[in-house]
Amino acid sequence: MASALRRPLIAGNWKMNLTLAQSVDLAKLVSGGFGSASGEVAVCVPFTAITVVGEILKGTGVRLGGQDCHWEASGAFTGEISAGQLRDAGCQMVIIGHSERRRLFGETDEHVNKKLGAALKCGLTPIVCVGETLEERETQKTWRVLETQIAGGLKGFAPSELAQAVVAYEPVWAIGTGKTASPAQAQEAHLFIRSQLKKVHGGSFAAGCRILYGGSVTADNVDSLMAQADVDGALVGGASLKKDFLRIMGFRAA
Repeated sequence: MASALRRPLIAGNWKMNLTLAQSVDLAKLVSGGFGSASGEVAVCVPFTAITVVGEILKGTGVRLGGQDCHWEASGAFTGEISAGQLRDAGCQMVIIGHSERRRLFGETDEHVNKKLGAALKCGLTPIVCVGETLEERETQKTWRVLETQIAGGLKGFAPSELAQAVVAYEPVWAIGTGKTASPAQAQEAHLFIRSQLKKVHGGSFAAGCRILYGGSVTADNVDSLMAQADVDGALVGGASLKKDFLRIMGFRAA
């Protein structure tokens, strides 16, 4: 079980799914089940659903997040949305550097670093994603990839500035594939990430920083994942769209 220093966080990533009506229904389901949650809960919803979901979540304790943001505060960036706009629409959190953004849209560690700065400036809790591909794991590059992504994504910030930041480990080979890192694999990666956070920002920061696991988290495997010492929560994709998410929210770690 994670350290008492770190409150568990279960965050649903709805990705590019659901109509407004479906989003409202799911938000009602999640907020209705919050009383049985084992820690903090958030949902990161499509931009179009932020305001309607925000209305449902008001006063419930479930936090609202966006799935991405631009690093500039405003300007001629057609199709983008700023951290300030997310905050104005009611968001408290934002996902940054998701592997799908990196893989499909060419996001780099430099982009992640700039988006992190924008999110922090606007008072959003950033969920900074890191993780290796299957090829990188099979060629023994996992640790190098994680070291590079953490160093590049978090560079230039003092530990005090990153106090609210969350890191999410997402092995790319486990996202949407049905494959999940074993609890031992997840713990090994999370422990390495924490060691890198310590190297970059010191032991106190590393001990308090929440590290989530993301990659085919389900109601069936969440308990064993959350039983690991350095797994502080989950970033949940497909299962966050189903009633199963309530069971994930109410995980029972040993």
